[in-house]
Amino acid sequence: MYFKKKAKPDIGLSDEELVLSLQQVMDADLFGLLYDRYTARVYQKCIGMVRDQDIAKDLTHDIFLKAFVNLKKFDHRSKFGTWLYRITYNYCLDHLRKGQRQRTSQVDEGMGLELEEEDRYEEELLSMRSDELPTVLEQLDPGDRAVLLMKYQDELSIKEMMEILELGESAVKMRIMRSRERALVKYRNLYPEGS
Repeated sequence: MYFKKKAKPDIGLSDEELVLSLQQVMDADLFGLLYDRYTARVYQKCIGMVRDQDIAKDLTHDIFLKAFVNLKKFDHRSKFGTWLYRITYNYCLDHLRKGQRQRTSQVDEGMGLELEEEDRYEEELLSMRSDELPTVLEQLDPGDRAVLLMKYQDELSIKEMMEILELGESAVKMRIMRSRERALVKYRNLYPEGS
């Protein structure tokens, strides 16, 4: 038996307290509280990456199943929400990669942009028309799309992105910069009159 049935869970518990309790004894009601707290967020992140409601629902279910199975491995070095976001990001990215051939657009690792140019690219990216942006995002590699959504939609800090992507600060900043560059190239190709 996976779950121990209990009367009424204490809904005043923090995520970390719930996880600690669940790591000792799996309890359906306590896990249900975590599910209720995070299901909408996980679903929204899935929808943002896969752009299909039915697939996003399936992925959300799978992600919570994966979180449940791996809950004992959660080491409390980060917040539960960050850990779950990492699972969500990686699971959606894996799903997208399985269904799509990896496009190779290698950018020379040694190249860098001046800070001024980087700011200009960010300004140009943010000035895209809202009705054109979904088309541009859809054309991007799943990894680039996910990085841009984390930065601009979810408004995650560099530190939070470092935890989720399990990368150093400079690597995260480089991914953001390169994802922006590739998004702008796609935008200019799709909407030459707007650039």
